[in-house]
Amino acid sequence: MEDAIGLADTVEKIFNGQNEIEDMSIDKYTRALFYELLKEKLLKVRREEYKEKGKNMRKFYWSYNLERIQEEARRKHRKDIYGVYREIPPEVWTKRSSYTNN
Repeated sequence: MEDAIGLADTVEKIFNGQNEIEDMSIDKYTRALFYELLKEKLLKVRREEYKEKGKNMRKFYWSYNLERIQEEARRKHRKDIYGVYREIPPEVWTKRSSYTNN
């Protein structure tokens, strides 16, 4: 949870109160982070095409996906953080333990 709050604070600082930021204004590390958030559908990207000196050009803009963010905020989170281990079939545990006991 603390990681999520830290990440949200970082993204908020990058946006600096704006609803949208131009892709060219961010560094490659921020862009990599934004692509991860895009995969999770927490950010959106839009493309603008224009002509400059007879050449077709593109600009990209990042924005919050507010619907998805609100959806995620309302989602009930698992209280049992170890429940994921119960979902793993028992034979997987025995296979793994045979590798570590040799």
